[in-house]
Amino acid sequence: MAKTKSTQKLSVGILGATGMVGQRFVSLLENHPWFEVRAVAASRNSAGKTYGGAVEGRWQFPTPIPSSVRDLLVYSVEDDVEKIKSRVDFVFSAMDMDKHAIQYLEELYASRGVPVVSNNSAHRWTKDVPMIMPEINPDHLAMIPIQQKRRGWKTGFIVVKPNCSIQSYIPALNALKKFEPQKVVVSTLQAISGAGKTFETMPEIVENVIPFIEGEEEKSEKEPMKIWARIEKGLFKFATTPKISATCIRVPVTDGHMASVAVSFKTKPTRDAIQKAWQSFKSPIDKLGLPSAPKRFLTYFEEDNRPQTKLDRDTGHGMGVSIGRLREDSILGWKFISLSHNTIRGAAGGAVLVAELLKAKGYLRAR
Repeated sequence: MAKTKSTQKLSVGILGATGMVGQRFVSLLENHPWFEVRAVAASRNSAGKTYGGAVEGRWQFPTPIPSSVRDLLVYSVEDDVEKIKSRVDFVFSAMDMDKHAIQYLEELYASRGVPVVSNNSAHRWTKDVPMIMPEINPDHLAMIPIQQKRRGWKTGFIVVKPNCSIQSYIPALNALKKFEPQKVVVSTLQAISGAGKTFETMPEIVENVIPFIEGEEEKSEKEPMKIWARIEKGLFKFATTPKISATCIRVPVTDGHMASVAVSFKTKPTRDAIQKAWQSFKSPIDKLGLPSAPKRFLTYFEEDNRPQTKLDRDTGHGMGVSIGRLREDSILGWKFISLSHNTIRGAAGGAVLVAELLKAKGYLRAR
C-alpha cells in the first residue's frame, strides 16, 4: 500500500520500533501535530506481526499502545527497505544492532532517498554527519548539503543526536560559554532505562550502584567537542575547551540522568552572573514554534535539595533541563547539579525535536 499525500503531516517510519527507545518514539508521536507514524520496523523475528503482537508483554509505558500504530504490520529493517520507503517521508533510527550494521543500514536508507534522524551512536563520529542538540548547534544543519554532495545523495541524509549522558549538563555549560569554561569534572548518575533496562530485567541494580558504564565516559568527554565545533571548508573543526573529565555511574532509578559538575572559567564569574545566564538563556530555536520544545529550556531551583530525579525529570514534559545547588568549589571555582530525562530529552524526544527543526528549516518535506 503506497503512502497517501492526503494529510499535511509528514509520514514517519521507526526503525527498531519494538525496543525501549522505539516504543518511546511511538508514544511521543501519538497525535503529533507534524508527524504521523506510517511504518514500524524491527528485526526479522518481529517482521510480519502486528506491532501490538510484537510488543505484547513488554510494552514499557502505562498508557496503551496508540491505536493508530497497534495494528500496523512490522517490517524487517533489513529486508523491507523499499516497502518502508514507499510509505514514509523520513525515518527515526533506534536500532539495537552492531555498530557497523547500523551504519550500513542508515546509509542504505539515506542512499535510497530517505532522510534518517538517528538516536544511535553509530554515526556520531562520521566526519560529515552533524550531531545536533537543537538549542545549542542548529547551525550544524549546514553540513547536510555538504554530506549529500559528497555522497551523491539527492534527498536522503543522516543526522544524529548526542548521547543521553551529556544532555543534563552540556546545556547548563553552554549557557555559560561567555565566561569561557576551561576545565570540567563531571560525575553522571544514570538511570537504568539508559541501558534499555527495567528493574525486572536488571535485578543486579536493586539496592546497588554500579560504578562503570561501558563507553559512556569517552562519549561524555568527546561528544561536546563536536557539538561546539565550527564548520570550516566543509569540515568540523572540533572545540578544544573546556577539557572534560567524566565518571559515569549506573544508579537504581528508572528514568533521569543527574550530573554533579565542577567547572573552572578563564575569568571566574559571580554567582549572580551564572544564575542570570541560566535564567535569561535564549534558545536559537525559540521563535520556530517547534511542538516538542519546552517553554523553558533551563530551570534553576533555589532549594538546596533540588533538582531531584523523581520530582524534576519531567520538567518541560521531559524536554527541559533542571539545575540547582550552585556553590563555590575550592579547587575549580564553581559546582552545580543538573538533571534531564534520559529517554525523552536524551533519546527519542531529543530526536523528535531534531526532526521538528529539520522540518522548520526545510530539510524534511513530503517526498
